[in-house]
Amino acid sequence: MARQRTPAVTAVLAACVPLALLAACGSDDGAADGGGTTTPASADAADAAGEVTASGISPERCEANKAAGTVTYLSGFDFSASASIVEVIVAEDKGYFDAMCLDVELKPSFSVANYTLVAANESQFASAGSYAEIADFNAANDADLVVVALEGKTAIDGLIVKEGEGTTPADLEGKTIGVKGKLQPSLEAMLAQAGLVEGTDYTTVGIEGFDPLVHSELPGLAAFTGYKSNEPGQLERAGVPFTLLDPSKDDIPGSFGILYTNAGFINEHPTAAQDFVRAAMRGMEDAIADPDAASQTAVDLINANGNENFLSPEGEQFRWRTESALVTEFTPDGEPVGLIDPAELQAQLDAYDAIGIFTAKPPIEGTYDDALIAGVYGDDGKVIWPNSD
Repeated sequence: MARQRTPAVTAVLAACVPLALLAACGSDDGAADGGGTTTPASADAADAAGEVTASGISPERCEANKAAGTVTYLSGFDFSASASIVEVIVAEDKGYFDAMCLDVELKPSFSVANYTLVAANESQFASAGSYAEIADFNAANDADLVVVALEGKTAIDGLIVKEGEGTTPADLEGKTIGVKGKLQPSLEAMLAQAGLVEGTDYTTVGIEGFDPLVHSELPGLAAFTGYKSNEPGQLERAGVPFTLLDPSKDDIPGSFGILYTNAGFINEHPTAAQDFVRAAMRGMEDAIADPDAASQTAVDLINANGNENFLSPEGEQFRWRTESALVTEFTPDGEPVGLIDPAELQAQLDAYDAIGIFTAKPPIEGTYDDALIAGVYGDDGKVIWPNSD
């Protein structure tokens, strides 16, 4: 039976917005020195500390992992049943981190608040909104954030269009769109592909909170931003008509479900970094196999910590059913979840740069480590795990 444990939690407030304004989020202390695109030296160090096999984790590796001390993880939106959150919750609930000799502390947060904390190594792992945000933050702040798992290989963003306001991106010309902080790059790219430029062909205004029922009643808005795994479910359950504009339908590249750390932590604790990813991916296997059980685990943790964002069991079930389906659909055939494809990362940056989202297109060098996650999977595509079949 799984252990029942409530991690210590500390709310972290989002103080910045992504992409173009991320430069304002820089840490006063600065981040650790930058790292390479991949960390083969860290992989060698991990091998030297002993392997993880079906028969167990080596004593040397266990001690190396314990030496990392408390490893703090920050979620991207409360403890919602989202990719890059739910698998960590499941892994903690089932004792997978303990099995890897890791002392992991989970804290609820918001994705845009996490970048500076991980860059300064005040927290070691976190959930990000998209790969583009990581790359842009690194470039703007001379930081060393490193993506270690990319689970959703499509945009999770959606544009919710009110009834009667249109059914295509082109229909939003001359209209006003409500945004939470800033228009997501995949949505901006979708509108640009239809010939619409923010500030010229349409206007954006800030909206508060995460309740689409409230947003759908705001006067003057033709549409508002959201996520395919959240707002549509709430509106459908309430019987509110709308049109969802999905950037992936227009071949706009995107990503979600991003787990990342910093290069300094990988270099100093390579086995702990890899085994955090290993435990999380074991949690992902469980969460995909039984999405309703995984979403309930998230709900239990949300409620245990006060549910300040008023998340519902029905909403979290819809969220993870939707996201797990997208993770599965867009993972290439025969490939395990979370592997990192540099060409895919470059395609995202190229597409967003083409419409002027970045002040200067960020490089992909130093922004990811594809060796860590590749090393947690066996030839059968399953996570290499002690006492596994």
